[in-house]
Amino acid sequence: MNLMLRELKSLRKSLILWSIGIVAMVVASMSKYAGMTESGGAMNELMASMPKAMKAIMGVGELDIATIAGYYGMVFLYLLIMAAVHASMMGANIVAKEERDRTSEFLLVKPISRSRTLTYKLLAAGVNLVLFNAVTLISSLLSVGAFEGGREAYGDIVILMVGLLFVQLLFTGVGAAIAAWGKSPRRAVSISAGVMLLTFMLSVAVDMSEDLSLLKWFTPFQYFSASSVLKEGLHGGYAGLSLLIFAVSVALAYYSYNKRDISV
Repeated sequence: MNLMLRELKSLRKSLILWSIGIVAMVVASMSKYAGMTESGGAMNELMASMPKAMKAIMGVGELDIATIAGYYGMVFLYLLIMAAVHASMMGANIVAKEERDRTSEFLLVKPISRSRTLTYKLLAAGVNLVLFNAVTLISSLLSVGAFEGGREAYGDIVILMVGLLFVQLLFTGVGAAIAAWGKSPRRAVSISAGVMLLTFMLSVAVDMSEDLSLLKWFTPFQYFSASSVLKEGLHGGYAGLSLLIFAVSVALAYYSYNKRDISV
């Protein structure tokens, strides 16, 4: 338990900075909604005339951004990216940091198994995910609720946050697996972030071409996109796949962490 508290303390500064960033993103994005409402349907017409690539990058899709739920759905893509970056980097860093910082002897002298050590690390990461998600949810509810009719979108926001949590778990597991399996702890965080970026680029490609629709199973950014969640709710298959990828990644992390030679 002391090890978990130590991990939570080491992640505290990062969590605070990321929380400030996500709150700033939500507030700044939603503050522009008032000006957009004055244009009425003109903004939808402008978005419809944009190339598919631009709409994919902006996360518009088929959203009606003249409504507050639709506009928040567009903002959600950027929140999803920030959450994925945070999760992937944290998952890799929490496993690799002792080797990277040459402080592995702190763990090696502890009278606990490596599996137990990794469990405490992942639990600390899980607490951070929940707190980050909660900050995103609360700031979103407050920002959206400040507008007329905003409270009607509360249910949609909560569902989107559940999807966000699935994505956070997935990328945390993948990041931890990359750090435990890889031979270069100094590169684990950058590799994990690179994998996340690659899946986002794949998601953009899927949005640009219907011929690539089958590839959506390979990019978590398609699992809980705002346009699909707001229309159909959470997709059970995608939720199950997210948990499966997380479970397989964590299993690989345990296996690799227990087998590797930890440098000091």
